[in-house]
Amino acid sequence: MLRQLLRSKIHRAVITDACLDYEGSLTVDEALLDAAGIVPYELVTVSNLQNGERFTTYAMNGRRGSGDVVLNGPAARKGVVGDRVIIFCYHYYDEDEVKHHQPTVIRVDDRNRILPRA
Repeated sequence: MLRQLLRSKIHRAVITDACLDYEGSLTVDEALLDAAGIVPYELVTVSNLQNGERFTTYAMNGRRGSGDVVLNGPAARKGVVGDRVIIFCYHYYDEDEVKHHQPTVIRVDDRNRILPRA
């Protein structure tokens, strides 16, 4: 049996822009995606801490080091610049993997720079 568990998350990222006139997705600083092990076009779930919105979309590379977290297309209606979000990525694990699994948690500051691990 496979179980779906959290593989990684980017915790409390700040929305830097919202672009309604776009096909859709979530643009994220490439450095943050790399740190979380999320690849372009991978399915992500986004939870907005300010308004409670939760939605799924796919991740897109933003400019490395930019701190960008941009809601695109219909997702642009799910938050505003300055809102804090959590970006979740899940994976299926077998029973042996579940026993030892620890998700990757990337915490960021107010400018979406990676904070040292606690």
